Amino acid sequence: MVGRKFDEPTASSSQKALVRLASIDPIELCNEAKLERCRATRDLRSCGRCVQRVLISCGHAALCEECSQRCDSCPICRIALPKGANELPLRLYYECIEGGLISKRCDDRLQDKEDAENQLIADVQRLYSLFDVALENNLVSLICHYVTDVCMDESAVSSDPVIAFLLDEKVVKDWCRRTFKIILTELQAIYNLTVLEMKGKLSLLLKISLKLAGMSNVLEVLESSFRGSASAMLVDLNHLQENIVKTKQHLDIMMWCIRHQFLEKVRSRYSDFALWRSSVRERKSAAIKRAWPDPVSRILESSEQSASSLFIEDALANLDTEQEYAEKDEGEVSIASLLTGGGDLYFRSKLHGMPGCYPFENLRAAVDLLFLRGNSDLVIAKQAIFLYFLFDRHWTMPDEGWRWIVDDFAVTFSITRHSLLESFVFYLLDDHTDEAVKEASRLLPEIAGPNIHPKVAQALLERQNPDAALMALRWSGRDGGATLVSLGEAVTAVRVRVESGLLTEAFMYQRTICSKVKDKKLTGTYDEIKEQSCNWTLWLEVLVTEICCLCIRRNLVDRMIELPWNYDEEKHLHKCLFDFATEDCSSTVGSLLVVFYLQRYRYVDAYQVDSKLQILEEDFISKNRNDEIAYKIRSMSHWRKGLVGQSVDLLPDVLRQQLKTGTLPEVVFTGNENIPAKPDIPKVQEPVLGKLLFRAPQVQWEGNGFLHPQLQP
Repeated sequence: MVGRKFDEPTASSSQKALVRLASIDPIELCNEAKLERCRATRDLRSCGRCVQRVLISCGHAALCEECSQRCDSCPICRIALPKGANELPLRLYYECIEGGLISKRCDDRLQDKEDAENQLIADVQRLYSLFDVALENNLVSLICHYVTDVCMDESAVSSDPVIAFLLDEKVVKDWCRRTFKIILTELQAIYNLTVLEMKGKLSLLLKISLKLAGMSNVLEVLESSFRGSASAMLVDLNHLQENIVKTKQHLDIMMWCIRHQFLEKVRSRYSDFALWRSSVRERKSAAIKRAWPDPVSRILESSEQSASSLFIEDALANLDTEQEYAEKDEGEVSIASLLTGGGDLYFRSKLHGMPGCYPFENLRAAVDLLFLRGNSDLVIAKQAIFLYFLFDRHWTMPDEGWRWIVDDFAVTFSITRHSLLESFVFYLLDDHTDEAVKEASRLLPEIAGPNIHPKVAQALLERQNPDAALMALRWSGRDGGATLVSLGEAVTAVRVRVESGLLTEAFMYQRTICSKVKDKKLTGTYDEIKEQSCNWTLWLEVLVTEICCLCIRRNLVDRMIELPWNYDEEKHLHKCLFDFATEDCSSTVGSLLVVFYLQRYRYVDAYQVDSKLQILEEDFISKNRNDEIAYKIRSMSHWRKGLVGQSVDLLPDVLRQQLKTGTLPEVVFTGNENIPAKPDIPKVQEPVLGKLLFRAPQVQWEGNGFLHPQLQP
């Protein structure tokens, strides 16, 4: 009962102080924060005592409590003071102290006037204390209005140097920095406690999270006054805002982990960390083995080796590329002070990159590394990586033992079922087991859509599931060639179609996408470097060569040569088939290249290719003493020679005589020269009978090994 009598006045006074603070005009905060001294004359000098109350008649804080009883008028405005009036009202700052909203240690009434020699510092600290009260009691809007209505108001000026300083935005920024430093110290002390002790601090952590959110709002308002300028102040604000947001994101995840005691009671499927790390290495090794070659490196003859990356590696590498602020940690507001669980891992990630840090040693290390690094704008990606970590830790365990953990995380952070399943599918596609890829294929329809990750189709193709990869492309809506894709995605689309038996569709896709790139009708930006994305000839060479290589691999060259290739495409087709025939004379690819020209009534071209192949085959037979292979090559060469001979007999006599006597120019084939410009001639060669009206054409090899007839006058 005694406690209640003591508490009720305090509660009432604090409520009155908060109501007054909430209703005050923001410009009046400067006046309330300014330390006023009594202006009454006493013994031929000013009294100088601290003024705690305001005069009822005029509202000026000009007289101390004692002098207000003996003075007849206000020393500022000379308005008469009523005699025998009620107790004078307290100034807002002292009313907050009386209500327990500001610590009594801040009460300058208990200090001698000599202690407040530096009045500017004292006034700034008083304004900070009022801001602290607003932040503690969900009155952040007052601080925001102070920024917009006072600091950003050009008409808000004062001749008083103290008031003029309090009107500047720097005061608010410095308050944010000071408060953030205090919060970091408080969080650091809590994070060093045991799990059970931290659990008892959850209510305090929630209050700190609300404070950080409020400070973020204040900084956002402050930043709006500097937008469009390149001032150092704006850079400072951006950096401080980034650190505050990352600290709040880290704190929110920490509170979830504390509630679940960092999953200490939820068993992992890995008996120890070494086993987990070994499993991840196996996945990486399996990904490298099943990786398809990089077609761009092959075309450009780059020494870079193709190596498939895991989804988790790409996600973590993306955090590294977005490290705009991480290297600018200022000592007093460095969020690195919050590290406890993954300190060594954190600094190792700065040296060797984020991808090398997976798997995380424990839940605390995962939280520290993910949410204290990387841009705060990537919080959704960070949550997805954290979900990936949870799936990796528990999958193959009975669902009742861990599924509720994932569901609770999704509910706590408002993660949709689509995003949840997407993280799960990414993990399953990284897992090298057959069971994982089957589960991923089963869940694929639930995550399919326009925003599906383009790497999903590539991963399914590498896992020998082209049908599922084709469906992923279909569902994405980017498979028709009319939507912007990168060169890598276009190659994947071609590969998926050929592997699914849709050779004609693959041909039409490359024709459409290359035409779009050539005509510059695609909108947006490319993922590739500008030189590659704008070079349509590179796109053409890469995609046509890829189709040729896939058809050779799947023994579909006979179907491929029947497609209506145009002049530009034909150059790369010829080069690819001829190069392969040069490397393997026992294959039928060279003979099919001859058939390619025969089907188009280009008998001179067919004769030239056959002559070159005959030389290569004889050289191969002389160097390899394998009777079986030699017999196969000779049989194929004999069949091809007879076919070409019958075709040459259809040529005009003059041209036939030139071919047989060897008076035509020698064939020169160099596959490394640049692609020649397209001449102004028809794309389709005329039938043989049409040539009877012309003189015999002279035939020569172009730079990429393409046979092109040049008409002589």
